[in-house]
Amino acid sequence: MSARATIDVSELPAHAFGNRSIMWWATVGVIAIEAAVFAATIATYFYLQGNEKSWPPADTPLPDLLWPSINVLILLVSLVPNQIVKSAAEHHNLRTIRIGMIVADLFAVAFVVVRALEFRHLNVSWDSNAYGSITWTLLGFHTFHLVTDLADSIVLTVLMFSRHAHEGKRFVDVAENSFYWYFVVISWIPIYGVLYWAPRLL
Repeated sequence: MSARATIDVSELPAHAFGNRSIMWWATVGVIAIEAAVFAATIATYFYLQGNEKSWPPADTPLPDLLWPSINVLILLVSLVPNQIVKSAAEHHNLRTIRIGMIVADLFAVAFVVVRALEFRHLNVSWDSNAYGSITWTLLGFHTFHLVTDLADSIVLTVLMFSRHAHEGKRFVDVAENSFYWYFVVISWIPIYGVLYWAPRLL
C-alpha cells in the first residue's frame, strides 16, 4: 500500500478577513435579519398611513428636523474613523486601532445623546395613535441596534488595550465591527427619510 500524502497546514494563518472569515458571514446574516425587520416596519408605517385621512393625524405636530438632521451629519462623519479602524485592523496596526476606536466610540456616544433629544422632540407619544406607535417603534428598533453595537464597540476597545490585543481573531472582530457600523449608518438614511421627510412631502 502506498502511504497517503499529507498536507502541512501549520503555516496557514489562524484568522482571515472578509468573506474568508466566519465572522464576516455571521455579520452579514445579522445585517440581513435586521434589514428585514426595518423593511417590514417601514412597510407597516406606510400601510398605516394609507388607512388614515391625514398623516400625521391633524392634532399631531410634525416631528422636529433639527436633532435627526444633526444625527445624519454625525453618522456620515463617523465613517471616516470607522474606515481608518477597519483598514488598521486588516493591517494589524494596533496603535491606530486604539486611537481610532476611541474616536469612533465617541461619535457613537454623541449619536445616542442626540437620539435621546430626538425622542423628546417627536411631538407625539408612543401610545397617542397609530402614527405615534409606528414612529416610536421604528426609531426604537434603530436605537436598539445602535446601542448594542456601541456596547460591542466599547468591549472591543477595552480588549484592544488588554493582553489579548495581539490575538489575530481580535483584529478580525474589530474589522467586522467596523463593517457592521456601515449598516448602522446606511440603515439610518431611509428611516430618517420615512420619519421626517415623508410626512412633509407626501
